Amino acid sequence: MNIREESLKKHYEWNGKIEVIARCPVDTREDMSLAYTPGVAEACMVINEDVNKSFELTRRNNLVAVVTDGTAVLGLGDIGPEAGMPVMEGKCALFKKFADVDAFPLCLKTKDVDEIVRTIYLLSGSFGGINLEDIAAPRCFEIEKKLKECCNIPIFHDDQHGTAVVVLAGIINSLRVVGKKIEDVKIVVNGLGAAGTAISKMLIAAGAKNMVLVDKRGIIDENDTLLGEERQNLAKITNPEKLTGGLDVAIKNADVFVGVSAPGIVSEEMIKSMNTDAIVFAMANPTPEIMPDLAKKAGAKVVGTGRSDFPNQINNVLVFPGIFRGALDCGATDITEEMKLAAAYALANHIPENELNEENIIPSALDRSVAFEVADAVKKAAIESGVIR
Repeated sequence: MNIREESLKKHYEWNGKIEVIARCPVDTREDMSLAYTPGVAEACMVINEDVNKSFELTRRNNLVAVVTDGTAVLGLGDIGPEAGMPVMEGKCALFKKFADVDAFPLCLKTKDVDEIVRTIYLLSGSFGGINLEDIAAPRCFEIEKKLKECCNIPIFHDDQHGTAVVVLAGIINSLRVVGKKIEDVKIVVNGLGAAGTAISKMLIAAGAKNMVLVDKRGIIDENDTLLGEERQNLAKITNPEKLTGGLDVAIKNADVFVGVSAPGIVSEEMIKSMNTDAIVFAMANPTPEIMPDLAKKAGAKVVGTGRSDFPNQINNVLVFPGIFRGALDCGATDITEEMKLAAAYALANHIPENELNEENIIPSALDRSVAFEVADAVKKAAIESGVIR
């Protein structure tokens, strides 16, 4: 039985991957009086006088909504909110397992940006944070932006920022392995959906100076009106050499390649055209842009993928539990660029310098200590940024 068949069998057995468990006793009349009526009224009145007390008197301080519209589920595309539910449940299970964050899936039956924003805003008083998930670009950018404007709790689109943080952490350590600096290298990002756009912005925030961004139509140009606002803004500050053409042109003499695009689109010849000690993050799933063995054969020094059956798995589970753990613990009202950068450096620094090598540039996705190191860094950055209640 292959992994897909086994997984489907298990989903039938589990009948859901999460459940609600009561934290208070409800065994006696006194228990009922304390947890429910009449005693509960006192907590209600305290919150009525000061809404921030809801973070102390309810589970709101540890509760995250995992929200999707089902339009970009894994590599399956627009399969609808009900079909996206197994993924959202899985995300909630990971939140609990890796950072003891309670999370609840909300799968919305609408693709209307304003309707999604309004729905999440109306529900936001029940949660300490919102994790947006599997929402197609470019609508995901607008949804996140509008929610940040109207909500006073952290809003985080993991497909964008979680991916960007873990990629930056991996690149930081890869550059340490090959003895290069981020401000000196040429970086190519191929695929400018939610993840690729956020990765590009985060690499620039971390100091990258020479970046070339490629979508399915080639190297992006700021005069291309089909790009959309987010990508046009990136086009203005990238491609300093004014290259034109496709990926084969962009990748020549590059030090770093980051792929969040399509399987098999990078050839061995392309890898050979990169600089010595090339870093290749081929993260298309389940089949990467180039298989790790082929990339290595062609001369790449460090190779990462999204797969668990090769070294250097670039996995968001290293990021989102810790970011929300830190944000919730300090009462953050937002997740800032500084918090995300702090998370990336904490993740990179988790591996001691003497243990860094070409096949060990990122912690294991199963390392449960990572989340709390990331959380501490995020907490400190939130306090320094002044975005706490």
